[in-house]
Amino acid sequence: MRPALAGDARLVPAEPRSSAPVRAWRAPLAVACGLVMVAATVEIVLDASQLHSPLAPKSPQIASWLASLGGERLGYRTFLIAILSFALAYGVLVWLARAGAPARARASENENENDSDSGRREDERGMSAKRWAIVLVLALELIVFAGPILISTDVFSYIAYARMGVVHGINPYLHGPDAIAGDPVFRYVGQDWLKVETAYGPLYTLLSYTLAPLGVVGALWGMKLYALLASLATLALTWRVARKLALDPVFALLVVGANPLFVIYGLGGAHNDLIMLALMTGAVALTLAGRDGLAGAAVVGGALVKATVAVMLPFMILARRRSATVYGALAALALGALVGYLAFGVHGVNIVSALNRDSAFVSTDSFPTELAHLVGKPGVFPADHDLLKAALVLILLHLLWRTWRGYDWVAASGWALLAISVTSTWLLAWYILWPLPLAVLTRDRRLLWATLFVQALFLVHQTSPLFAPVE
Repeated sequence: MRPALAGDARLVPAEPRSSAPVRAWRAPLAVACGLVMVAATVEIVLDASQLHSPLAPKSPQIASWLASLGGERLGYRTFLIAILSFALAYGVLVWLARAGAPARARASENENENDSDSGRREDERGMSAKRWAIVLVLALELIVFAGPILISTDVFSYIAYARMGVVHGINPYLHGPDAIAGDPVFRYVGQDWLKVETAYGPLYTLLSYTLAPLGVVGALWGMKLYALLASLATLALTWRVARKLALDPVFALLVVGANPLFVIYGLGGAHNDLIMLALMTGAVALTLAGRDGLAGAAVVGGALVKATVAVMLPFMILARRRSATVYGALAALALGALVGYLAFGVHGVNIVSALNRDSAFVSTDSFPTELAHLVGKPGVFPADHDLLKAALVLILLHLLWRTWRGYDWVAASGWALLAISVTSTWLLAWYILWPLPLAVLTRDRRLLWATLFVQALFLVHQTSPLFAPVE
């Protein structure tokens, strides 16, 4: 059986004629959804720029200028209503984008065949949808970039680890931020991470070192810029790959770039997961370009930022069945291990121990925790961790077998990342972003709907206090 590629181009089915009248209200509804999403984002960012918001962690006042534009302290109820409105508008927008995909596909086909009025009209509508989608996504990203850090204190841990190495000469793989208790960044680090060594790969740690000399405020803006550039790179690559696979790039862009978890939680927190996603999506683009060696190296590069994406490599190797993939991955791994060892010693390349440590953590948002509560258990026990690991191994083996038999390796990688997030006892909002770019770059739409369903469950759990009875 021939190796599976990221997707085979097929003709997009024509839109039924009966749907023509429906298109009249698609555009106004899409614009309304976009306005709701922008308004919700502005509400969150403006209110979070006020002092002492529980949803904007203690931080240097990098967005105090926004406070003069209005708003009030961001409380849980306001945030939950805003994120729920964002999510509902996003759901409608995704449905509209999916319904309009065949028309945009015809518009692309008509780009060089505009010898008829209908062809020109289709082309104009398609170009208008593309411009509108790009403007919406850019607006959401820039609004969040201009605001304060949202939800998570992780970015201050990134800065603390960088300042430990550059300013204080302390190895962040051997000590937690409590080793620099007198540093200006220490007061912003989350309480749970004060004694925890970094779990990130040496590539990301060295990248963060470049920002340490800028001071806390400068490093914070640098982290936000890194996250923004990584986000834009992911979206640009998603668009490019979707077009290469004869998929609708507008749909792919909106699903990823307008996703509330991607915008508010991922970009809002300046999480390094976005850098990992950029390298992961780049690996898919490189395989389509026939650059298998660089694709393997890109996956390893992503793993040297955050180890999770390494699960993608065996699926790529099994599907592509090209030695260049293996050689590229090995070369990148050898180089990364050498640099990590020279910079941080053996602890800088011992990612397995960090993964084992973090896998023992338990969060209230994880699916295993909620399942335990549903069956009357107070929480997750050590035996449950073992069962979850065994279930994950079985899922991965099944996906590897299917990939060997010809299943799309991009979809298999997405399912693997989704399985990791669902079986993890330490689940954070940005973890369920991992499979999203892959889910829009495969023809197996079950992965996309499963990913969005898991995200919806997470948001339902987050917003459930809104519907709790008032005592």
